[in-house]
Amino acid sequence: MAEQGILKAGVIALVTGAGSGIGAAVAEQLAARGARVICAGRRVERLNALVQRLGQSAFALQLDVADPRSTATLLERLPAELRPIDILVNNAGHDVGGRRRFDLGDLEEWASIIETNVTGMIRVTHAIAPGMVARGRGHIVNLGSVAGLRVYRSGSIYNASKFAVRAFTEGLRMDYADTDIRVTEILPGLTRTGFAAARLHGDRHRGEDYYARFPGTIAAADVARAVIFALEQPPSVTIAQLVVVPTREA
Repeated sequence: MAEQGILKAGVIALVTGAGSGIGAAVAEQLAARGARVICAGRRVERLNALVQRLGQSAFALQLDVADPRSTATLLERLPAELRPIDILVNNAGHDVGGRRRFDLGDLEEWASIIETNVTGMIRVTHAIAPGMVARGRGHIVNLGSVAGLRVYRSGSIYNASKFAVRAFTEGLRMDYADTDIRVTEILPGLTRTGFAAARLHGDRHRGEDYYARFPGTIAAADVARAVIFALEQPPSVTIAQLVVVPTREA
């Protein structure tokens, strides 16, 4: 029988951006497999609702990945028994104000995309990775995007953020190549969540209209299954990149 991967009952997993969408779906599937899940995000009410659904195996942690103090105090704000994190899923990200020509976008919104999608991921990873190194084990999963593989019109900043995620992930994998820490990037295609509405400052109707323009989408649960697949591989296998796209693409 092949040796079991890191995902087993009792492991501790931290999921950022867990309040909705892909993050919530990943937290649900981790908990279903017996993991103790730290559900991290900015919106405490959503986190609490998720934790209530998941039960005693889950813990809500208010975390703003774009806030240096919030990330720097991440571990000290956790109960001691939850600090030895085995799995980190860097999912937090946004494209608020996106899908516009560069000069027509708001500079602060552009900066916020980079601060959350790139710098925030770096901050959280920097907080968690030393513990993984000290314990000699761990798995880091970064949520990238097909936007990090190909550039599209009116996506300059989001594309830049996801290309950076891809480079960061590959760099991490090389840094930890001589350790038992594995690093994976999941690159979803068009996923039907609240992401499009958030990009449009919360306009749900326009968000749904956006998805309706495409022949196919995937669900948050589909992306979560890809994360689980990577985590379930035996120690001798690393899923470096996993691209998940709709069967029917534009």
